[in-house]
Amino acid sequence: MQIPWLAAGEPLPDAASAWGPDAPVPGLLAAGGELSVERLLEAYGSAIFPWFSDNQPILWWSPDPRMVLEVARFRLHRSLRKTLEHFRQAAGCELRFDHDFEAVIRACAAAPRAGQSGTWIVPEMVDAYIALHQAGHAHSVETWIDGKMAGGLYCVSIGRAVFGESMFTRRPDASKIALAGLVSFCRHHGMPMIDCQQNTAHLASLGAQEMRRADFVAHVTRARAQPGPAWQFAPVYWAELLSARTSEPT
Repeated sequence: MQIPWLAAGEPLPDAASAWGPDAPVPGLLAAGGELSVERLLEAYGSAIFPWFSDNQPILWWSPDPRMVLEVARFRLHRSLRKTLEHFRQAAGCELRFDHDFEAVIRACAAAPRAGQSGTWIVPEMVDAYIALHQAGHAHSVETWIDGKMAGGLYCVSIGRAVFGESMFTRRPDASKIALAGLVSFCRHHGMPMIDCQQNTAHLASLGAQEMRRADFVAHVTRARAQPGPAWQFAPVYWAELLSARTSEPT
């Protein structure tokens, strides 16, 4: 089996042409091309994302099914609720958006991953997403405690479509606080889901579920055409999660 090799500026293939479940590498769509801002916007707007390691060409993916977190289904476990309530009220605790995007993506690149000896957030990817951030389409969600960044995540946004990328933590639950903040923000602004790309047990425990690629493509097509909000976090957004009195078990 062969996949298309992209020349610079050549359009990406349709997501539906990605390798299927019986292929050697399910979800693989194309290789080559470049990581310009324009290319990344084309890819994410078509339900496609880059993912590759050192010594590999740029690889483009569109898995079927797609793992997504519908923000209305986010599982707020009782222990995380207690953590968030303390975080919201404690002096020196703050959630920030885009305060130091570069520090977040570099921390994500350096974070150890279970069962992995390296990272897919290679220097070429770091540079590309910093440029995408400067263009207003990549954002960091940062957990700050006592003047230090304790954890966070970064994501991509086009209109009201949100694509989660990676997270890191330096203190217990700091990355979960960042994710809960992003969920609160999305709920407040009518952004119905966060793309999680691949299925993991951790994401499933938080309420993420698989979605047919065709349905995900339709969602992205609708959401990308809608005007996106200003990416600023206000403490009142916590009420989107903490005003409800029901929680999942610890």
